[in-house]
Amino acid sequence: MTYEYWKKSDQIIGEVAKLKRPEYGFGSHLMLDGYGCDRQQLEDISLIYNFLSEYPAQIKMTKIMPPYVFRYEAENPEDWGISGFVLIAESHISIHTFPEKNYLSLDVFSCKEFNSEQAISYVNTLFGVQKSEIRLLDRGVEFPKNLRRSARIVQEERSRLKH
Repeated sequence: MTYEYWKKSDQIIGEVAKLKRPEYGFGSHLMLDGYGCDRQQLEDISLIYNFLSEYPAQIKMTKIMPPYVFRYEAENPEDWGISGFVLIAESHISIHTFPEKNYLSLDVFSCKEFNSEQAISYVNTLFGVQKSEIRLLDRGVEFPKNLRRSARIVQEERSRLKH
């Protein structure tokens, strides 16, 4: 390939980047590790069930099954807790609590956009989180959200590169 080809290719890529491109990526995955939580909230199986049952609607997601929530008794007595999961059409929400350690682990994974800052604030308030570690990942970064539109852009890019 010649320098002119690569130069033209870079120009076309720059032009294409300015176009309204389809959104890529499967979705966001919020992971929250909460410390110093309210022990009573962490051991309240009804509260956790209701959170998993009601929260999907609050973030405009579609719950497709009732939550599954259970108490776990560990070999090490201080590791007992409540775990729960709800399947949503957009993916899932899960929580694991460790009341003896005032700790929770929460995941919200969705192919549909949601306000992660509001989710963090809501969970921190509900469970009395004093300190948290937050990770927000973009999952499936090459996943095309609109296959036809993506294919059309790829065809346009290839056509421009030929000329």
